[in-house]
Amino acid sequence: MQQDEVAARVRQVIDATGVSAREFARRIVIDPSKLSRSLNGSRRFTAAELARIADIGGVDVGRLIGTTAGAAGGVTAGAAGEVTGGAATPSTVRSPSPSRSPSPSPEGGRPLQIVRETVRLIAERGFHAVRVADIAAACHTSTAAIHYHFPGRDELLEAAVRWCMDEDTRRRAEATAGTRHAGDELRLLIELQTPRTEQQRRQWCVWLDLWAEAARSTTVGRLHVEYYRQWRGTVADVIRRGVGQGVFRPVDADGAALALTALIDGLASQVLATEPGLPGTGAPAMHDALIAHVDACLTAPVSG
Repeated sequence: MQQDEVAARVRQVIDATGVSAREFARRIVIDPSKLSRSLNGSRRFTAAELARIADIGGVDVGRLIGTTAGAAGGVTAGAAGEVTGGAATPSTVRSPSPSRSPSPSPEGGRPLQIVRETVRLIAERGFHAVRVADIAAACHTSTAAIHYHFPGRDELLEAAVRWCMDEDTRRRAEATAGTRHAGDELRLLIELQTPRTEQQRRQWCVWLDLWAEAARSTTVGRLHVEYYRQWRGTVADVIRRGVGQGVFRPVDADGAALALTALIDGLASQVLATEPGLPGTGAPAMHDALIAHVDACLTAPVSG
């Protein structure tokens, strides 16, 4: 099996979906740069990635690897989880055999459903209390189907982190689209980070769990660094633009962004760790404290 032939078939699948390569990477929950390198031939697709690509593209894995479904020739996961040709083995990539009639494809495809349910369960129970069987039950499928798309917990955790990063970035972009006044945009970003709603609280619960995991996992740690680099960069760009508009004082934008994002994290941790409704510890108090910080440290004085 030639690597470039597999890449060409994957490109056909992406083209057929009518979305960009970046959006397709989001749907199969991998780093867009990994997809790009695999398409360019400098990186092999893993068996699990091909399974997810086949699911999203609505094709058989056999089509991607150049075999017919159920043929003797198979695609197996090598020592590094890469795709290699060869005869069928116990690790051959095959669709799991369901014990009941297949259910309709979930919105966004099975891989995204698995990741969404994983994130929800992490928010409710914590990552280490979530079993693959729990995820399978939430997705109304089998544990074999979960392992087919995400062979181990590390892959699931990485996918969950990446999905949370993408969702957070998407919500920020949607909320601030068309906002020209830097002061208004910064307040919108603060509002998005304030855990008022149940969804916002769940998202923060996931982040708190992932922070702890980042200290133990090199992969999650790298994603953690990447996310915060992007997040602080977004805040710094808004502050820098505000300085240019005369809305904010002439401050070091990067330093101010570091201080503000650290304050957001610390206050959100206190909100999540305390019982809702206690005076001075809820989301409104957090929001007021953040706005007071912006007014005291960033907002330019009104000239009289």
